Amino acid sequence: MLVENLKILAVVIGTLAVFTLVANSIPQVQSVVPEELSFGADVTEGELTASGEILYGGAGGCTACHGLGTVAPNLVTDEGGTGSIGVRCGNRVGGQDCKEYLYASMVEPADYVVEGYNPIMPDMRRSLSNEQIWALVAYLQSVGGEVTVTGTDINAGGAGADQAPASPAPTTAAPATATTTTASLDPVEIMRANTCFACHVLSGEGAPIGPAFDGIGARVDADYIRRSILDPAAEASAGYEAFAGLMPPIFGGQLTAAQLEIIVQFLASQQ
Repeated sequence: MLVENLKILAVVIGTLAVFTLVANSIPQVQSVVPEELSFGADVTEGELTASGEILYGGAGGCTACHGLGTVAPNLVTDEGGTGSIGVRCGNRVGGQDCKEYLYASMVEPADYVVEGYNPIMPDMRRSLSNEQIWALVAYLQSVGGEVTVTGTDINAGGAGADQAPASPAPTTAAPATATTTTASLDPVEIMRANTCFACHVLSGEGAPIGPAFDGIGARVDADYIRRSILDPAAEASAGYEAFAGLMPPIFGGQLTAAQLEIIVQFLASQQ
């Protein structure tokens, strides 16, 4: 009996040791997440647009889809002869001025989808605070238009103090970490929720901007896939050098550790 118990104990200890070794071998790359912002009622136009520009070009993840004109509309450049976003934003939806339209596009993106594009944009309240969203609105207004965002909008939490909000939004800054976009442990559902198919194709679903997920396990190993998710700017896949830096480094904050490994192992199995 004692011998059997010792064998069981040895198996348990060995199993724990293996899992500990695997866990410690995973690269601990810190994903960049949007910096927390805090604005007072007297915030200036310059402060808002400067913060929004940093978010747009970096941790906000906007450039992952906007700018190519393939999976989402161009914003800072002309789109189909209608001008930059600051020029056309007030003409998109009847009854909405530029500020209202941009805010609604971020918090209720499925309510109006530009013709020719798919509804792939997530509700930005999942990963950005109220202040960050309004900073982005101000920056996008500044690209060819007039900035009308004020501290009153931010404190109201909606689309202007004198109008009903397009959708309720938190009035306090969110923690400076992204939140998971789904609790699912199904790899395809996780990737859909994190808009992976906006740039990658799997079994006919998605857009061919980045490397295809079909057969990716035959081209690279699990460690490479994991690094590419956590630190996408570290190296570009062969043939996709022109798109280096396009994928936002936010997924380490949006995915739980379990979801990350589920995706990594799923993609590694795609032979």
